[in-house]
Amino acid sequence: MRIIAGTARSLPLKTIEGLETRPTTDKIKETLFNMLQNDVPGCYFLDLFAGSGQIGLEAISRGALYAVFIENNRKAAKCIEDNIAFTKFTKESRLLTTDVISGISNLEGKYTFDIIFMDPPYRQGLEEDVLRFLSKSSVLKPDTMIIVEASLDTDFSYLDELGFSVIKFKKYKTNMHVFIQQKRV
Repeated sequence: MRIIAGTARSLPLKTIEGLETRPTTDKIKETLFNMLQNDVPGCYFLDLFAGSGQIGLEAISRGALYAVFIENNRKAAKCIEDNIAFTKFTKESRLLTTDVISGISNLEGKYTFDIIFMDPPYRQGLEEDVLRFLSKSSVLKPDTMIIVEASLDTDFSYLDELGFSVIKFKKYKTNMHVFIQQKRV
């Protein structure tokens, strides 16, 4: 696993051993960032269920001004901390070692984000819990792009009632990225 492009290009990143996290493959990460290439430079990026921190670090490497990582697994958080130090992105990042809802609550009134990426454990309904919380959160701007990495069978039928709509989605062999924004009034 490595940074694919930008100022930290080719730097290898740590990940924790075992099945506690599911790092996004380089190929899927590259496809994602190709889709976001015009949105990342100059943005504030929130990486939820951050794992190794590779998505947020890739965003900083590609020109994001700042990234906040939220991860409650202590081993994974240590890995993120090490990866931030190794890439020398300490001034451009902040790590919160807590559950996602508590982390977002902690950010209320302090930050707004242009892009929010989340890769929660599959088939636990966590993306719905987070999206319900975000629908009332001050960390969203009117045009914030929320990207959820999810299993192919994940149901997003509740988005309309939360005031969100799917802008686009990209399916892969075993998962997908769903791009979500608040509905325009």
